[in-house]
Amino acid sequence: MDEHLVALEKRMQQLQEAIRQALTQRDTAQVSLLGEELTRTQRAWNVLCGISDSGSPDTAQPAPVPTDAEPVPSGLTVRDQVHQALALLTVPASPKLLSQVHHAFYSSPLNTARLTTLRRDEERSFRSAPYARAYYICPALTFDLLSPARALLALSTWPLEQRLVGPLTQRVHFLTSALRLADATEHLVGETELSQPLQQLLLHYSRNIHGDTTRGTLDLDALRRAAAAELEIHADDDADTRAEAARRARQQLGDAEQIFGNILRNVSRLRRTS
Repeated sequence: MDEHLVALEKRMQQLQEAIRQALTQRDTAQVSLLGEELTRTQRAWNVLCGISDSGSPDTAQPAPVPTDAEPVPSGLTVRDQVHQALALLTVPASPKLLSQVHHAFYSSPLNTARLTTLRRDEERSFRSAPYARAYYICPALTFDLLSPARALLALSTWPLEQRLVGPLTQRVHFLTSALRLADATEHLVGETELSQPLQQLLLHYSRNIHGDTTRGTLDLDALRRAAAAELEIHADDDADTRAEAARRARQQLGDAEQIFGNILRNVSRLRRTS
């Protein structure tokens, strides 16, 4: 729970700073949009702390629990497993990658067949009781149509910019996750021998970044250097694309759609106003 509080508090600080900048520029429209997002983030923080909108402890009934929240053999729900993997990666990811990461770092398999149902149940839960949960498993959103990106899951507590996917984002996410996994692995070195699933996962990243020059050997420092160098090439352009898409999303979409994506009947309107 603490990590959710930290993430929400960090986001509130970011929004407050962005509002101050918008006020300096006298951009009243942006101030309004950012203020609404700050209110939503504050509400999520209140829910996590058990505080109602009136400031007193919340005694309301909890939101319906998704049907895919039954414990799996590891003792965690599928929802919890997805959250663990996403929190480690810090970027949207496919079910296959989430399963590989969870197996490699948490030594338990993730039933990917249940993720489609889980995402639907998360949206249904939000629409029936908005912000009643500390976080929701949601889809990443496409930068152009602001619709759910195919087979990419994210966390609702991430800023919109972090949940959007542009033309360069897939590579940026791959490089970012390589750095995250290398750092996480370094903490394990010396404590225990790296498992076969973890070695295979990191070698996949290494081969994709270095080519086939690694000859089956794993060098975390070399992987980090190569990932960081390539990331520097793409990061700024990708960030600009996603920032612009986030601006449109805040202007054009409601709370649920900013988390779970635009519905198809609004696609033509979004194209006209983008």
